[in-house]
Amino acid sequence: MTQSIEYQKQMVEVVNINLPGPEEPTPGMTGGELLLGFLAELYRAPTPEFKDYLSQLCIRWNVHYRQ
Repeated sequence: MTQSIEYQKQMVEVVNINLPGPEEPTPGMTGGELLLGFLAELYRAPTPEFKDYLSQLCIRWNVHYRQ
């Protein structure tokens, strides 16, 4: 007899982005620092429509911004 509910155990990783991030790249920054600056700049977007879209993406990909 087969089960009526199937499930798959998945590992979930959460990405926390600490704010404020660097506003300008500097020589010698690591790739992680550059990425942090890019993601922090996205968070500072001026339009509410873009912020809504960004928050939907963050929920989907388990990305959390922390102050």
